[in-house]
Amino acid sequence: MKVITLCGSTRFKRQFREMEAALTLQGHVVISLGFFEQSDNIPVTPEQALLFERIHRRKIDLADEIFVIDPDGYIGESTRSEIAYAMAKGKAVRYYSEREPNR
Repeated sequence: MKVITLCGSTRFKRQFREMEAALTLQGHVVISLGFFEQSDNIPVTPEQALLFERIHRRKIDLADEIFVIDPDGYIGESTRSEIAYAMAKGKAVRYYSEREPNR
């Protein structure tokens, strides 16, 4: 059992939900996003965006590894920063685009 934090663009809500379920069914503790502002068209202030970044980095600190939600290989600037942060902390990094089918 691992603690896994999901990272990626909030536009990929369906894929986040898919992997939350799949990883949980595999016996992992999954840490995900609080909400999906891009998918749900929720306005976010610059201050809130900074707060979300700090919260998400703390979620990465708590994890054994991160799982990057990157449909078609898409990785935005924020997610790149999260990957670099995780790697600097010695966390394993796995990718949605590289997963085995049905996993």
